[in-house]
Order: sequence, then C-alpha cells, then structure tokens
Amino acid sequence: MAEPAPAPQQTIALVDDDRNILTTVSIGLQAEGFATRVYSDGAAALKALLENPPDLAVFDIKMPRMDGFELLRQLREKSALPVIFLTSKDEEPDEALGLAMGADDYITKPFSQRLLVARIRAILRRAELIKGVVESVPSEPASEVIERGRLEMD
Repeated sequence: MAEPAPAPQQTIALVDDDRNILTTVSIGLQAEGFATRVYSDGAAALKALLENPPDLAVFDIKMPRMDGFELLRQLREKSALPVIFLTSKDEEPDEALGLAMGADDYITKPFSQRLLVARIRAILRRAELIKGVVESVPSEPASEVIERGRLEMD
C-alpha cells in the first residue's frame, strides 16, 4: 500500500525590523515544520504578501517606512490573509486597535515561542475550516426551481 503524500508545508511570513527576532522566530517555526519568509519592513512585505500570499503573517508594529498598523490597513483592502501582531506595544488601546483593524491575534514581547506556535496553528485550523465552507458553496445557483403556488424557490 502506498504511503499518503505528505501535507504541503504551510508558509508563515515574518515582518519585523529586528533581525534577532526574525532569526529566532524563523528558526523556531522551521523546527515546527513551517516554511518561513522574512521581511524587515512593511513596504517590502506588502508587495510580497499580495503577490505571493503565505498561509499566515506575523507583523511587528514599530517598523521603518511602513508600520504594522499601516501594513495591515493596506493588506486588508485586498486580502483576508490571517495576521498576528507580535509587538512590544503592550498598551491595551494598541491591542484593541490592532484587533479592530482586522488582526487575528495580538501577542506582546517578550513572548513564548510555544504559545506563538499554538496560536498560529489555531488560526490556521480556523482558516482551513472557513476555506472548506467557502469552497463547498456552489458558485452557480441551483437550476432546479421549486414552485408552490405563487412561491418559487431555487
């Protein structure tokens, strides 16, 4: 009996101007079986995220050229890509703003690598469920029309 093909590797984009964070998080995610792409500023990341979307993105907020809030705002105009903020901005108003703008989660630094991985997996599971539901909805309306008196249903 042939072995089933391995599941495709999920890709996580990391956007942070701190090289140490990028390296540490990238190595940790790769050890957990994820592929990673790293970007050191929001402007470069936006173009890449729209042209070749990963499965999920992790953003810092404080970055040069384009901060994480602006990156998320522009990304949300064209994409529903799952996003987690991973940032040192630990004030409640920042967290509320990030979530209101469309982030799927908000984690403050310092952080637990194990918790980051758990939250990534949880968001990816939900994204897969949503994708499955959307794909199961027929793109064409049903051709059968049911008529009961003046009522028609298709």
